[in-house]
Amino acid sequence: MSAPTLRLAPLLDGLKAAGEDTRLRLLALIADGELTVSELTDILGQSQPRISRHLKLLAEAGLVERFREASWVFYRRSADTPGAALTDALLGLMAPDDEILQRDRERLAAVRAARAAGAQAYFRAHAHEWDAIRRLHAPDEQVEAAILAALGPEPIGALLDLGTGTGRILELFAHRIERGVGIDLSADMLAVARANLERAGARNCTVRQGDIYGLALPRDTFDVVILHQVLHFLDDVPRALKEAGRVLKPGGRLLVVDFAPHDLEFLREQHAHRRLGFSSEAMEGWLAHSGFETLSHIALAPGSAAGQALTVSLWLARDPRSPGAAATDTTPAGSEDRKEVA
Repeated sequence: MSAPTLRLAPLLDGLKAAGEDTRLRLLALIADGELTVSELTDILGQSQPRISRHLKLLAEAGLVERFREASWVFYRRSADTPGAALTDALLGLMAPDDEILQRDRERLAAVRAARAAGAQAYFRAHAHEWDAIRRLHAPDEQVEAAILAALGPEPIGALLDLGTGTGRILELFAHRIERGVGIDLSADMLAVARANLERAGARNCTVRQGDIYGLALPRDTFDVVILHQVLHFLDDVPRALKEAGRVLKPGGRLLVVDFAPHDLEFLREQHAHRRLGFSSEAMEGWLAHSGFETLSHIALAPGSAAGQALTVSLWLARDPRSPGAAATDTTPAGSEDRKEVA
């Protein structure tokens, strides 16, 4: 396959943006994963305003992408843009044993270690919450095997994990997808997910903060959308399903994993569950109302271990439009002009 080509104007813009030593170092660092302005400032030992200016030039040239989580701004290498081809070419020309780049990577490793330590501290402080629920249903290995089986062995292009939590679903599919995106409202959980994905080497996966009711993503973008143990936290399930359908490509698939109806009221009182499970009739009705065609439903009964009382249900549905149908609107639902604070 021939390498992507660029027209003269964007090529010149990209070369001008990259043609400075700090900006080349920034490209090399961001190629290894998404980083904040403050993290890049610590690594390069330069002032935050200076680093922000360099990043702004790189972003304007399409060599990197930026996105916000609360007061933090993250940067990552561009994907699926004309500038991405130039970024790939420049990175391919950089000698991996360059002394300056090696020192930058050593500082990057220290930043990642600190990030991972903070994420694990948060996870340890809240691990009892997940453990208490996991003990109530079939083992995670069985649930994950059912998730993999539901979507089959075929490669997946783009996967969206809504309510990504610890990033486990992205980690599970990383080896068979071209790219994965995880969305979560909690910045603390996203820190855990980033640390887990970095440890797993899942460089084709990224996570970002977002609202499941109003995703800042274009329509018709993903081949598969997964909602794993998310809907029981929500007030408006149909609205979430419709938004998932908006970003799903024609012919794409939606996998919902949640609990069957139960009477464990303490999950509502102690763990913020808004709904005590979903009947198959209710879920399939919502899926149909949201424009999906239900393909299958399976239930994983509780195991024989003491205390297990929750049945895990998996609903696989698809967008009934023919693959390749033209999109009618590419505006992200949650997009709006915002003043960025680096």
